[in-house]
Amino acid sequence: MRSTSARAKLRGEHAYLEIRKMVLRGELPLGQRLAEEQIAELLGVSRTPVRDAFARLHGDRLLTRYADGGFFVVEPDLIDLRDLYELRLVLELRGLTRATEHGYDHDLSVLEPLRDRWRAIQLAPPAPDGSFIDLDESFHVGLSRAAGNMVITETLETVNARIRPVRMHDFLSEDRITVSISEHLGILEAVLMKDLVLAVDRLRTHIGISMDVVEKRAAHALTQMILNRRTRR
Repeated sequence: MRSTSARAKLRGEHAYLEIRKMVLRGELPLGQRLAEEQIAELLGVSRTPVRDAFARLHGDRLLTRYADGGFFVVEPDLIDLRDLYELRLVLELRGLTRATEHGYDHDLSVLEPLRDRWRAIQLAPPAPDGSFIDLDESFHVGLSRAAGNMVITETLETVNARIRPVRMHDFLSEDRITVSISEHLGILEAVLMKDLVLAVDRLRTHIGISMDVVEKRAAHALTQMILNRRTRR
């Protein structure tokens, strides 16, 4: 039998995940204060887990908080998206190619465990959800770290942090989870075979597809937010 604190934790996690889905799908209106009581009733929980979820989503930069304590949905930032994706691609491609230019291979002690981890993920893929971004970022950072330039890796982490809120839109369907896992393993396979031409091609395709999906889904979510704002006035 679960304790009271365990049940409260489950309710809190449920509220957080459900509200995050609502934000990413554009189901909450843009420019309007979110109603704790209404959302709590919709989810079948008290206001406390909803309030806690709002605070976590504020930390995720999916919600913003005003001086009076009210929370509002953050508008997806599509203006700099392509520029940041281009910078991300430049950094990751440089990580792939610099190893050969400096006369040494990628670090197998990083790559082989990374491959094993993603093989395990492929056997039991997670459900579609924005939280997959944690796994996705760990893959790309690990791949960069294996190249040996920590400055490139740290810069990549900074870029990832800037586009993280909007990139969550990439992982809301089962097919995108499955394809991303397969593409990650394909990139690793090429690097481990020392076929960097193939690795570069696969990485470029992988990031390009992701950018297109994110741009379309985030734009759709923004449209839905605006429509919801109009219908709820």
